[in-house]
Amino acid sequence: DYLEALQNFPSPLNNNHVLGNLIVEDCKILDSAKRPLWLVWLNPDPMAECLFKYNSIIFKNGDDLRQDMLTLQVIRIMDSIWQNEGLDMRMMPYACLATGKEVGMIEVVRNAKTVMNIQRKGGRMAAFQVDSTQLHKYIKEKNKGFRYDQAIETFTQSCAGYCVATFILGIGDRNPDNIMVNEEGQIFHIDFGHFLGHFKKKFGINRERVPFVLTEDFLYVIAKGAENPKKSKEFQSFMQLCGKAYLMLRRHANLLITLFIMMLSTGIPELQSMNDIGYLRKTLQVEKTEEEALEYFQNQFFEAYGGAWTTKLDWFFHSVKHL
Repeated sequence: DYLEALQNFPSPLNNNHVLGNLIVEDCKILDSAKRPLWLVWLNPDPMAECLFKYNSIIFKNGDDLRQDMLTLQVIRIMDSIWQNEGLDMRMMPYACLATGKEVGMIEVVRNAKTVMNIQRKGGRMAAFQVDSTQLHKYIKEKNKGFRYDQAIETFTQSCAGYCVATFILGIGDRNPDNIMVNEEGQIFHIDFGHFLGHFKKKFGINRERVPFVLTEDFLYVIAKGAENPKKSKEFQSFMQLCGKAYLMLRRHANLLITLFIMMLSTGIPELQSMNDIGYLRKTLQVEKTEEEALEYFQNQFFEAYGGAWTTKLDWFFHSVKHL
């Protein structure tokens, strides 16, 4: 019986977790192009009530998950570089496993929603990207009292971490369905189908016109809902944190570049030649001094938030398309 075969076995994504009974009524087919399966199991651990009751995994058939795997492993390495330097950027490199040709599975992060879903809860103005305060309202609502400051700090650190990581790796297709936030305020990116500057094009024009995503929605949270977030002291310290995190990774540029060179022969679609490696050499500014590299990154930072309206415009078209 196929149902029996899909129950009571160690999770392929984490051997410490056992997947109990499959809850068929909670399983569903997702509406993205390749129709992935969302599968939900009970956690049979006697302590499940205190830990987590359910374990969810997305099963994909038709997508090459090796690129996602590589990206997530590199984000894990970036995180350990920061941790070793005493910097916790609250990253969320969730588990992802390619099990065969265009087959694999992805961990579902608990208590997390896409930015798109959070905006939809705020009515049409938020869903259509006119109202940028909805994300801050969501975090405030989920974190009462002293937990609010902690959640804002978590958001700020993780947002800085992902700004730097997605910039260096040239992650594309950053729509509000590919960025998630959990209830503790931790933001993280998902779906790494485009990297090393292979950005999507629409009518021959690059869809991504900014170095990384830093919209008004994020700045509102970082500045704790201040009217003019860019003038807040929180924004200044966020900018410094991004610069600090960037320079830490740049000092390990050889490690990051070597990891990608080792993967050149594997046939990952967007990692085919030394030209692709050249993208990393550019974002890490390997030929420049540290001062020049920091100035380069700061210019990219100003470009990101100066051009945030282009991201919001893309998000608007994305939300209209997915109504």
